[in-house]
Amino acid sequence: MKITKMNKYNTVIQKNSFYFSNSKFEEEYEANTINLIKTLLLNLQNEIQNQGSKEENFVDFIQNNEFGLEALLVLNGIANENLKRIITIARIVKDKELSNMLYMQKWNDNSDSNDIKEWGDKKIKNLIKNNEFFAKGLINLFFKGSSNAFLARTLPLFELSKLNITKINFNQNAMIDSLIRYRQKGSYSGAMDNNPESCIKNILSSLNIDFDSGDLPFLKDSLNKRTMDFIIPNKQNPQIIIESSFLSTTSSGQGDKAKTEFAVAKLIKKHYPNARFYGFVDGIGWYVRKQDLKRMVEAYDEVFTFRADELLRFSSILKDIFKA
Repeated sequence: MKITKMNKYNTVIQKNSFYFSNSKFEEEYEANTINLIKTLLLNLQNEIQNQGSKEENFVDFIQNNEFGLEALLVLNGIANENLKRIITIARIVKDKELSNMLYMQKWNDNSDSNDIKEWGDKKIKNLIKNNEFFAKGLINLFFKGSSNAFLARTLPLFELSKLNITKINFNQNAMIDSLIRYRQKGSYSGAMDNNPESCIKNILSSLNIDFDSGDLPFLKDSLNKRTMDFIIPNKQNPQIIIESSFLSTTSSGQGDKAKTEFAVAKLIKKHYPNARFYGFVDGIGWYVRKQDLKRMVEAYDEVFTFRADELLRFSSILKDIFKA
């Protein structure tokens, strides 16, 4: 009997499992991870109630428990990836107050800040276990991070508010706050007003500059075509073409992205020789991938970041171009 397209379609519809579940794995994960972290947190809560919130107890907690760090991240509502970002930023900027708070002089390898690679979980776990000052620095971050001047200027308020002693103290209001932030994380991240491109859009609107977005006519059928973020003033007569790339994490695809952008730049020069190609390239994801960054910026006539002074420079250039 021949298997028809409808037979295959019905197989997927009628036999759909909806959620994949490996029962053996689920049981082991519940016992070895979920329940373990829950037990660690309950024991920590009991210790805080009996002895008070002492930094040395928290240091001992993360040094001597395999999932101690994970438990505190749950308590604070901090994503593991975000903790890595903060550690990387601290190693890059070497802000004096932040460095002192984290005891960086006792654990940082003092490598060239221009060639810093982000540490993985294994490296961080080993440092916690073997370097008391690194463990103390992390607890200081959880206790006092929200009051650090550099972090206050750098982290979004949504993330900064998690670095507060009330979170790590099992304060009821703080835990409710963590639950709300966890629930709203997707909405917060996806909000259009919180998108870096909104900064460009606001500048263009404030200067009454018209713009389009989408495919450029002469590039539409090219293998290297890209949907352009901003085309000023329109697709038919582009004077400025703007692409935006803000990366808060690194990925293996950044090299391919840089190559594609360079190919697009060549097509723009060929088909729209009078158009300027500008790039907004920002975020720690690009900072720690220097070789990919060098290839990426080569594609553009001018490059900007989303820092306030850079946005002002972008605005000033637009005013000069369109002053007539």
